[in-house]
Amino acid sequence: MEFRQLEYFVTISELENFTRTAEVLHVSQPSVTKAIKSLEGELKLTLIDRSQKHVSLTEEGRTFLIHAQRIMRDVQSAYQDMQRFHSEARGTIRFGIPPMVEGYLFPDFFTKFRASYPDITLDVQEFNDSLEVREQADLGELDFGVVLCSPEECGTNEFLIMKDEMCLCLPPKHPLKELMVVPFTRLRKEKFIMQQPHTFQYRTVFDNCTQHGFTPDIVLCTSQLKTIKQLVANGTGISVLPNFVTKNETIFCRREIEPKIPLNISLYWGTHKTFSSIDNRFMDFMRTYTAMPDFKKHFRQK
Repeated sequence: MEFRQLEYFVTISELENFTRTAEVLHVSQPSVTKAIKSLEGELKLTLIDRSQKHVSLTEEGRTFLIHAQRIMRDVQSAYQDMQRFHSEARGTIRFGIPPMVEGYLFPDFFTKFRASYPDITLDVQEFNDSLEVREQADLGELDFGVVLCSPEECGTNEFLIMKDEMCLCLPPKHPLKELMVVPFTRLRKEKFIMQQPHTFQYRTVFDNCTQHGFTPDIVLCTSQLKTIKQLVANGTGISVLPNFVTKNETIFCRREIEPKIPLNISLYWGTHKTFSSIDNRFMDFMRTYTAMPDFKKHFRQK
């Protein structure tokens, strides 16, 4: 079975005409006819009903079409993935980020990376949460992505960028601001403003609430951190966010929470990724960047 036979078969299933198929594929009609007959002979099945004016697929043909289309998609995906190893395609890295990182860690990182490697383009894609970034990297759609996770969730295909902790965000006049460390049990009757479900923040906060015997009263879920912060400042509710996105805020109060909620911010790559030379250059930059005094000063909490 040859890829050319599959291409002819899939095309003729769409156009329902041998002549038109030959024209679209820029080959002769006898070539198309011969390829289809050869395919049928190899499978020992009749795939195309030629008894009508417009050719149509037999039951066997419709079943085989599903497999042929999937094979062609896989071949196209493999071809596209291999293009990044060609010298002319080594100037691009497909990079994914979740909302929590977009406005904080990423701008400084992007600026310094462009200054160090002007010949490499970062094709930046924004995703709803870290889980989606992982999925896309595992599928080979991303070369790298930044993810937020608990220390226990971290795997082998990751490079630790920084460690952080979640903090409690309270309205300026909230009575709990009198406590320097707030027990999670004291949040039972509070109204929560959360990120979207499946995000690290939502999953972690929800799990901690249930572990302490209550379900959080969630008044709003949004991917916009600015909205969350402003609603907390307005007294609409409370939230729990990482230190690195709140440490410079003055419109609401920040307090430690007990038990502590640690998190890791990591660079993730897919489970089956093979590193190219441009990937290795990118990793060299990440190691250097995260070791810089400026990075430690502005982002690391400890």
